[in-house]
Order: sequence, then structure tokens, then C-alpha cells
Amino acid sequence: MDTQISVRISRKAVEATDIVSLELAPLEGASLPPFSAGSHIDVEVKPGLVRQYSLCNDPTESHRYLIGVLRDPASRGGSTAVHDLLQEGQVLRISAPRNHFALVPAGRSLLFAGGIGVTPILCMAERLAQSGADFEMHYCARSADRAAFVERIRASRFADRVHFHYDDGDADQKLKLAEVLAGAAADTHLYVCGPGGFIDFVTQGAATLGWPQERVHFEYFAGQKVDTSLDGSFDVKLASSGKIVTVPPTKTVVVALREAGVNIEVSCEQGVCGTCLTRVLDGEIDHRDQYFTDEEKAANDQFMPCCSRAKGKLLVLDL
Repeated sequence: MDTQISVRISRKAVEATDIVSLELAPLEGASLPPFSAGSHIDVEVKPGLVRQYSLCNDPTESHRYLIGVLRDPASRGGSTAVHDLLQEGQVLRISAPRNHFALVPAGRSLLFAGGIGVTPILCMAERLAQSGADFEMHYCARSADRAAFVERIRASRFADRVHFHYDDGDADQKLKLAEVLAGAAADTHLYVCGPGGFIDFVTQGAATLGWPQERVHFEYFAGQKVDTSLDGSFDVKLASSGKIVTVPPTKTVVVALREAGVNIEVSCEQGVCGTCLTRVLDGEIDHRDQYFTDEEKAANDQFMPCCSRAKGKLLVLDL
């Protein structure tokens, strides 16, 4: 992590089946940096293990950060550490908030949350309600017991704008995406967060109905699965020194550079958070991230060295 802030876990609570929340408070005499809706923080959940979590409290609050964490059996250790190891009273190191999923001015906003993806979406709903903006929120979960922050939502000033949809519920309450999207005005923007399949469902549904990409905003929690069986080696050249480092099929650019004495700050290591963004001066990029838009990928001038590779034999990096 670049900027490091020490916080104390002032409260740990079960919010739903397999979901806990952590309330993080500043140490005595300290303060927390402000944040905007859609922001996330890096959390060192145990020494050497850093994970990203969206802030889900009211963005006008300055006395705490609130995160929600799903126990994920497929995780790389972060969610297990949060659920099983972290306790109230512990001091953690976190980063300052960063926002790659910010709200933009719009005539109307449609918010879609899938499972734990409710965390940034709930923060957005709080902000939109405060500003008097026109919005509607749809919260999808496998079942009612797996939906977090439900009581908070029902007690909120925007409760009448939130629609709950459960996979195990009757047909009438399930999300009818085409109906929701079809009647949207041209100044409506869409925001979606959740599991990859849910994000794809919503974004592809919007694309089918002709929504332009600039009105569709999303944030993934995990990187996409990529077939690496045909990966080969390639070189990266550091523009500042001319140094050339070979990246073998079994290593990422970040790892290969680190072993050559060149460190790039990383966080998620899955191409989701944007921490390791690096400019590319020459060479064709094989993008494998979930961070850049299609237009940004087509520009071929920046990449995520934690996961992306070269299509050819050489990338020249602005390092």
C-alpha cells in the first residue's frame, strides 16, 4: 500500500449468511480522509495480505469507514482472514480511499447490486438520496438470508426506491431487466456491481437494448478467468534505462520485474483495482483486466502488469 492509515475495528457484525461488516474507526487523535460514493480502500487483513473492499457507509460520515465482506470459498485467503481472524479492537492498516466507480451527473440513475456488490451501490444510493437525485435501486441475492444491510435499507429515506429480488422467490419478484432498462430516458446512467456473471448479465442486457457504453458503469470484485495454456514468453523494456526483462509463461510482468529489482506497487493482483496501472510506449497489449473500458483497451497505451501480457514479443514500458 502507498498511503497507510491505522484504524481500529470498532464493531464487527453479521449482516447476512456468510457476510460480516467491519466498522473501522480512526485511532485517538487521528481523522479519516473523506471519500465519495463508489470508493474502496485497501485493507491489510493480515501481514502481507492486502485486499480491496468498497466503502458502504454514508459518504458524509467522517468518523468511520464501513465495509462488508463475503466469505468466499474460492478466495485467496482474504475473506477467510476477515471472518475468522479479525476481531473488534484490533488495529489494521488501510489505504486512503480511491474511487474508480464514481457517480456522474445524470438525469436519472439505475443501481443494480448482486450479492455483496451491494456495498458500493448502497453508498451510491445514500449519496443520490442526499442530493435529491432521481434514482432506483435493484438488489438481487440468492435468498433473503443472504441479502446484507436489508434493515438499514428499509429504514432509509430511499426505502421506497429499492426493489429486492431473490433467486428462490416467486417469479413476480424476480428482476425483469429488459423492462427496467427499456423505458429509461437518454440521460439515464446505469451502475452495477456484484459477481462477474451478474455484471455480465446486466451490461450485456443494456448493450442488447442499445445503451451506449459511456452510460454503463460497473466494478468487478475479482479478475476474469483466462486460459493461460498458450501463453509464451516475451520481453519488457524499461524506457528510462533501456533494461530488458524477460517474462516467462508462468510469471506476470509484476513478478518478473520484481525479480529483476524493479518494483511496481500492486494491490489486488487480478486486474481489478487499477493500482499497478502502467503506461505502454510501444508493443501490442494482451489485456486481461476488468478495469479498462473497451475504448481504453483499444488505445493500447496503458495496461495492468499484474495480469495482462504482450501479444507480440516486446512491450516498452514508461518506467
